[in-house]
Amino acid sequence: MQPTHPQAPQQRNNIALIVTLVAGIVVLLLGAGGIGAYVYLSQPGPAPTLALQSTVPTEPPSAFPSNPPSTPPSDPATTAPPSYEPSPTPTSPRPSTSSRVEAGSPLTHTEFKDWNFSLGGVKLSADKVAGWTYNSCDPVDAEGVLADNDCERAVQIAYSAKNGHVKAILIMASFPSEQDAKNTAARLKKLGSDRAVTWKRDYGHRNFAYGKILSTYAKKYVVITIVTTDKTGKADAAKYLVYLHTDPAGYLIRRDLTVTS
Repeated sequence: MQPTHPQAPQQRNNIALIVTLVAGIVVLLLGAGGIGAYVYLSQPGPAPTLALQSTVPTEPPSAFPSNPPSTPPSDPATTAPPSYEPSPTPTSPRPSTSSRVEAGSPLTHTEFKDWNFSLGGVKLSADKVAGWTYNSCDPVDAEGVLADNDCERAVQIAYSAKNGHVKAILIMASFPSEQDAKNTAARLKKLGSDRAVTWKRDYGHRNFAYGKILSTYAKKYVVITIVTTDKTGKADAAKYLVYLHTDPAGYLIRRDLTVTS
């Protein structure tokens, strides 16, 4: 697997371990008993036609209201107190790797570049089109679930793939402990991530042929991935949802490991 996020040179010999970790996350998310929540998205406008793909988990998706709102929910970034970086920062394409961040440093969207993924016969890529770093979790916490578990800060990243036919939003939030993150993931699974979090809907497809959201925890982080596609991108949607979710989760599992020289 090509490194898609910061990685220290001395860790490159541990690729097999990292692949195992990521593969384990895939099993947890797609198999029974995993913490991950995999649900349909609601959307404004005409009801979407959503079909389950071959990679769906054995657990049925959560239900959503039959009458979704006619307009997207307001963006907290325009109403919340200025406790986070004030404006979105569109990004131009850049290399997918950079120097590793210091273990335990605050999470920022700049750690994540364009996404280039290769594992076995699977090769996927997506351009990072925008990123936001928040000094609190309020901008993405629609129901107070993250705050209830002492969420510290969050990032949000918008990706585009397949010439815009596939769009994705990645939300990552940090917590004081792994137990806090685990409790949050369990609560998201019960409540439904589509209700519990707010994301940059204008970076997804307004009227989508496919729309799903996946959430889980990785050490002291919670990872939430939203993928929407038009009809053209629908065939690749499930692969993007699973791997664009598990690859950053694998990175977060090893992010705060102390690097020894």
